[in-house]
This record gives sequence, C-alpha cells and structure tokens, in this order.
Amino acid sequence: MKKFLGASTVFVLASALVGCASKSAYSGPEPAATVVMHLHSFEPSMATIKAGQTVRWNNTSIIWHTVSDDPALAKDPSHVALPAGAAAFDSGKVEAGSNWWHTFSVPGTYKYICKPHESKGMLGTIVVQ
Repeated sequence: MKKFLGASTVFVLASALVGCASKSAYSGPEPAATVVMHLHSFEPSMATIKAGQTVRWNNTSIIWHTVSDDPALAKDPSHVALPAGAAAFDSGKVEAGSNWWHTFSVPGTYKYICKPHESKGMLGTIVVQ
C-alpha cells in the first residue's frame, strides 16, 4: 500500500530544510542597503547607495536565487547593466535562508537579475552615487 505525504507534512519538511540552510559569513562593513529575495521578486526593487558601500541580499524564499548583472548570463541583455569600468558580478546560488553581499566601488546604475527567475520579472536596480 502506497502512502502519500499530505500538504501540511510537505510544508513542515520544507520549513525544516530552510531552517537548516547555512548563512554566509561576512566580516565587512554594515550594509548600506538590504534587499530581500522573495519567491519571484527583489524588495526593494531599487536601492540607492554611495560608492564604496555594500548591499546585502537576504534570501527569505523557500528556493535558491542568484544576483547577477552579467550580460552574458541574462536571457534578455536589456535586463542587466553596469557602469563603464565596473566588473560584472554573479552570486552563484544563494540558498534559501542565506545571504550574499557585494560592495560597489564604481558610481552608476547596476541592473541585475535572478538568473532562473528573470522571465518571471525578478529584476532589481542599485544606483551608486
């Protein structure tokens, strides 16, 4: 006889797995802005900081996400942008319950995506003054 897990059991198991996710260690300055990763969005979708400041992305979703402004990694290159002289960044997988940080040294506008959820509108912008 086959047994199936109920929706509540699956939710409890998923919640337990999220709770076990490791946090990324960071020993730099306090972030000037924090962006929360939801299921298919960044909040806020736009943040303004000063050159030399750091942004932290907190993944509060139940799935992993990425943070990338690399045009070579975007499905639609118009979704990403970086100022002249700035190197592209890519977080790799940011697991559920984890964080990722990036310090911006070149002023300008950075448009970024979550690679697997770009087509769902998971886009963001950092303006560095």
